[in-house]
Amino acid sequence: MSVGEYRHIVRIAGVDIDGSVKLVHGLSQIRGIGQRFAEAIVKVAGLDPDMRIGYLSDADIKKIEDIIKNPANYGFPSWFFNRRKDRETGNDLHLIGSDLLLAIRNDIEFLKRIKCWRGLRHAWGLKVRGQRTRSTGRKGRTVGVMKRRKK
Repeated sequence: MSVGEYRHIVRIAGVDIDGSVKLVHGLSQIRGIGQRFAEAIVKVAGLDPDMRIGYLSDADIKKIEDIIKNPANYGFPSWFFNRRKDRETGNDLHLIGSDLLLAIRNDIEFLKRIKCWRGLRHAWGLKVRGQRTRSTGRKGRTVGVMKRRKK
């Protein structure tokens, strides 16, 4: 483990991370990397999880970025990825940042275009995953119970 000079802000995978946070917590601030994936990255890179991000050397940052970009090359199983069997390529991918947001948006647009049930629910702005809608999920104008007027 090499410890570099302290930096207040470290840029990893296009995201500025505060140098005072611990390594696992800082990596999980990148969109598409959760707590478990961050722990696995730190373990594969051979770094101390309690180390502050500000003390990472340039070589450590490059290694972490390479692990994030190509997790399959470092022995990560395919079930660890957030995009398995991609529709365009058919490969198992792990997307981060704006690539993840763009892929999710494209998936929703595809569902709307083929007019499947989930696509219609997205288009109507309703709950998609089978939740109740009678009493929750009301946004926009208020819907309530009308009391009968007294005569």
